[in-house]
Amino acid sequence: MTQTDEFGEELADFVRRVAELKAARSVPSDDLPTVLDAAIFELDHVADQLWPWYQRLATNGSTGGASSDRQELQLLKAVFQRLPLPVALVDRETVVRRLNFAATSFTGVRAGYATGRPLTGFLAHADRVAFRTQAAAVARGEGDRSLTVHLQQRPAVPVRATLTALRPSNEPRTAVLVVLQPADTRVPAPDSPVRPLPDLTEATRHAALMDLLDTMTTNLLTAPPGQALDRAARVLHGRFADWVVADAGSPRLSRTTVLGPSDEGAAAVAAQDPASCPLVVEAARGGSPALQVRPDDPDSFGHDDAGAPVLVRADVTSLLCVPLAAPDGHVRGVLTLFRSGARLAFSMAEAQAMDLMSRHIALAMRAV
Repeated sequence: MTQTDEFGEELADFVRRVAELKAARSVPSDDLPTVLDAAIFELDHVADQLWPWYQRLATNGSTGGASSDRQELQLLKAVFQRLPLPVALVDRETVVRRLNFAATSFTGVRAGYATGRPLTGFLAHADRVAFRTQAAAVARGEGDRSLTVHLQQRPAVPVRATLTALRPSNEPRTAVLVVLQPADTRVPAPDSPVRPLPDLTEATRHAALMDLLDTMTTNLLTAPPGQALDRAARVLHGRFADWVVADAGSPRLSRTTVLGPSDEGAAAVAAQDPASCPLVVEAARGGSPALQVRPDDPDSFGHDDAGAPVLVRADVTSLLCVPLAAPDGHVRGVLTLFRSGARLAFSMAEAQAMDLMSRHIALAMRAV
């Protein structure tokens, strides 16, 4: 990766942070001093870091990276997949690039499902910020790190995550290699097997999901033609999400149902054009679901009539945006769910359940 590419990435990160600062103008006036401090910090960053960097590039030019060895790369990929330890390759935002066979068994998540999604989504909510911070530090070249985390599927079992920087020859930027191991590596004797106690919290969540799936199926089977999407939205509202936004139609989407904590807020979101919501447009175009915790881009669901980002106004802490795709791949609509305030973020298990329900909803959306 050349110095010019690295400078471009840093500049792109700066532009994204400026966009977040612009969106922060809608926060209460008591919080504006904090936003002002952040803006001053960003200006100092430009003056102290980005401008001298640009001057060095203009004077000296950029340097090229080393040439890649195709045969060695294939060997390394094979070694990676066959390592007996659970290993994941992520970027500085913890988005999974690769997951080896041992890691899929250890986490209980398929490699195809994990790729392109943040590894933090598999962790307990309390561990995500620390893991994301440590991964960013390793990617910046600040040395290897190690910390204890907990998987969502087994929150009672501590897992030791070891992070080290890696520069794959075919990757444009530094990656982070994550090795996952049980924090307690002691192996019980064969004659005294250890039987783990059942996780009551996990069992309760699983039972709630099964109950939701049953209720959804019942409502879809009994819904009159043309009302399946509205029925589904009302099943999800409250018990599964604070906000439910349904868009239907092809090729142009129209907003059909908005359910929120208040009628006033729901009316503001209902007045939106789905075409002004990048998340909805992307889901309808690509047909892939999106799970976000503490969404990075406040503009990703558009703005209300006053110009404030909907995600900021609704205090969205996590969201699910799923396309309603028929078996032939045709997208019949998009369903977006928000959780706000102190409510627990959507988990990977809930995202998988919602992906299943979205296919059932699409099947039930018969033409009138």
